[in-house]
Amino acid sequence: MKRFPLSLFHKLKEREASNSLRSFKYFHSPQIDFSSNDYLGYAGSLAIFEETHQSLCAKGERKNGATGSRLLTGNSTLYDQTESFLSKFHKAEATLIFNSGYDANVGFFSAVPQRNDVILYDELCHASIRDGIQMSNAKAYKFGHNSYDELEKLILRQQPITDNRQPTTIYIVTESVFSMDGDCPNMEELTNLSEKYGAYLVVDEAHALGVFGDQGEGLIQSLGLEDKVFARIMTFGKGLGCHGAAVLGSQELKSYLINFARSFIYTTGLSPHSVATILQSYKHLTKEKESLQKLKANIIFFNQEKMRLGLKPMFVYSKSAIQCAIIPGNETVKKIATQLQQKGFDVRPILSPTVPEGQERLRFCLHSYNSEKEISEVLQLLSTFVFEIK
Repeated sequence: MKRFPLSLFHKLKEREASNSLRSFKYFHSPQIDFSSNDYLGYAGSLAIFEETHQSLCAKGERKNGATGSRLLTGNSTLYDQTESFLSKFHKAEATLIFNSGYDANVGFFSAVPQRNDVILYDELCHASIRDGIQMSNAKAYKFGHNSYDELEKLILRQQPITDNRQPTTIYIVTESVFSMDGDCPNMEELTNLSEKYGAYLVVDEAHALGVFGDQGEGLIQSLGLEDKVFARIMTFGKGLGCHGAAVLGSQELKSYLINFARSFIYTTGLSPHSVATILQSYKHLTKEKESLQKLKANIIFFNQEKMRLGLKPMFVYSKSAIQCAIIPGNETVKKIATQLQQKGFDVRPILSPTVPEGQERLRFCLHSYNSEKEISEVLQLLSTFVFEIK
């Protein structure tokens, strides 16, 4: 069939006209990586690859796939072993692995908040969180990015009881590192607010795992706040360089998600190789500290170089592996990204509508394998190209 709906055709043309039409791009290995989420270099770790293979062979596990949902034929002792390891590592009562961070957020937020509950979420929360919230029967309100005064006002506006005289349950939702800004919320302030008003705090730690903490355990745990958070969502496709995600929380929460999270129930489980890779990547966090230390040093050096070159005002404040330079206009930011790529640096532009119009940006992702020389060179080039367009 060659026909295509006219309304969809017009939407594609609108994207083309605004220079924001998405398409596939390929990662060019000769370029210096400032774009991938592989913060510790685990995605290309030969040691993790070989250890995963050896561990599967030692268990006699030679399946290429899970064969079904975990509630049917897709479960295994490997899942149990990995979830148990993660619970201990993250000081959580229970862990439930999902197929991806998107699946975890959609499954959690569509299932946990109930009708007459209230969800209060940071306006910059990830699309997967917002999609899950849209599927929920709860009422939802966004608060200004990291605006705790606004959040408290929203909490106070909620009726203390609902029409059926049951207590109103409030969920406060944020990320420990925001994916398009790289900044972090004040977690102490958020935990204080949640305790003050009896709310349940939910934190997506996708971009904090492998970056914050002595073992890369994430921001919440590095601050010693894990017992004050109702649920943490950990995603393995960033700092751990593999695939999948997990929700950390109580045993009751795990049981509830197994029974009611549709993105968990109605999907084939991860392959044994994927689950084993998660476990081996976590084991590397516990025994191999050099990559984490180098990443942290690179984050400090990047911020120092921003200051030295006078670039600090154009960057969003961040102490994470994500550093974003605001360069308004899709055309302008794409031009500078292309210039950097032509010089051998893989830096990607983030365009509207992914970010609000006027907030287009270059997103620099830092890694343990970037050198100080590479960081200095890419920022010097940025300084030159930005000056040329002024």
